[in-house]
Amino acid sequence: MLAYQAVRPAPDQRFGQTPGVLADALQDGVNLAVWQRDLPLHIREFTETLLALGEPLAESLTLDVGRDADVRLTGLAAAYRDIAGHAGFVADVAWLAQAYACLLEARRIGLRLRVLDKAMCPRFHVDHVPLRLITTYAGAGSEWLEEGAMDRKRLGDQTAEPNERTPVNRLRAGEVALFKGEKWTGNEGAGIVHRSPPVMRGERRLILTLDWLA
Repeated sequence: MLAYQAVRPAPDQRFGQTPGVLADALQDGVNLAVWQRDLPLHIREFTETLLALGEPLAESLTLDVGRDADVRLTGLAAAYRDIAGHAGFVADVAWLAQAYACLLEARRIGLRLRVLDKAMCPRFHVDHVPLRLITTYAGAGSEWLEEGAMDRKRLGDQTAEPNERTPVNRLRAGEVALFKGEKWTGNEGAGIVHRSPPVMRGERRLILTLDWLA
């Protein structure tokens, strides 16, 4: 008697105009959920002014959070607190951190806020984490591939990178994405394939990432 092995369907991606779509990332078979939001003007102007200064920024925090605890980030990007919109920017980051923690019922999350002038991860890859929040506040957004666009066995191989005939999807500045990685139970071998976007000389990005630590 022949034994048949079930074929797992291709991972799905979800998009929506409200933050509620981010909860779709918890579903089996979904490896990317994107809140297609537009940044408020005061936050967009703050981030654009910050980048125009041409100064470095690299901050990492470990946040102990709870379901009912408020995330307070009053010291975030403190060197730029005199720029109009700083308070609104910090409040937005705090809201995202709180929402992320509540969604996962996390007790501890890691926060990284960085200005980048080159691609941090230029090759298409998968993350070996459960679920990572990524949002680009200013500059080019992260790029991702639909299933089958690249052989997963050749991730990281420069010669296997997509060519100009392969559609490459890019997130817009302000959009909030949950990237499901290889360490999410049941998502082994199906982490979303993505990379940092190519950055032209003189261009910069302001990117926030959140990771589930406990």
